[in-house]
Amino acid sequence: MTMWLHERHQKIIALLNERQRLTTEMFAEELQVSRETVRRDLIELEQSGQLSRVHGGAIPNQPQPEASYVDRARLRMAEKRAIAKQAARLVQRGQSCFIDAGSTTHALAQELVHLHQIKVITNSIDVAATLSRNPSIEVLLLGGRLETDVPATYGDHTVAEVLRHHVDLALISPVAIDGEMGAMSYVWHEACVARAMLANAGTRILLADTKKLGLRSNVQTCPIREIDVLVTDAHADEECLRTLRQAGIARVLDGSESSASG
Repeated sequence: MTMWLHERHQKIIALLNERQRLTTEMFAEELQVSRETVRRDLIELEQSGQLSRVHGGAIPNQPQPEASYVDRARLRMAEKRAIAKQAARLVQRGQSCFIDAGSTTHALAQELVHLHQIKVITNSIDVAATLSRNPSIEVLLLGGRLETDVPATYGDHTVAEVLRHHVDLALISPVAIDGEMGAMSYVWHEACVARAMLANAGTRILLADTKKLGLRSNVQTCPIREIDVLVTDAHADEECLRTLRQAGIARVLDGSESSASG
């Protein structure tokens, strides 16, 4: 049955609120209309301030409120474990790492705990507690202000401690990665710690499941060209990955363990 214009617009907004990012082809399939019709609808909705068009599709006009850490930890667990296994292979014996706080990096710690003779500097209480179970791993928990949502330290003292070290790898999990705005965080204090870690690492590795790709949030963590490796899951949209590679990401690893150069 053919949808009226206002019905299509309502459906488009509902789909974006649910999935956060869709391509023109996805909209056309869901609405059973042509891509040209979808493009016209997206232009009208952008002009009325209801969404933002991006290359090949659309995203919500405003960043969605971030779920609590407890809720985020329960979401997309299979994808996070797959990303963690992939990222853990990048860490070699004798290397030092920064790891920031988040549910994906906690999954990474659960993989790294099986390694030996690595050094990890982190602001995450969960990461530090997990890795401390292996006596051959040197763990340094950064001091600073303790947050009530994410079990981690933040603030000027934390950033100052980060800047005292230079490590081989920084493994960071942002809330969004966009081809124009780069990696982004939801709150300023998380972005500041992640930014300091990335600045003092030889190789900058970002961990992000497919739901974070092509999205924007509130605060930039780093430009896209400063990302050395993006580790994501097997469900990542190829068009979105191609856009990120063209924007400057040096290497992409997905669930198939494939890599590509930008």
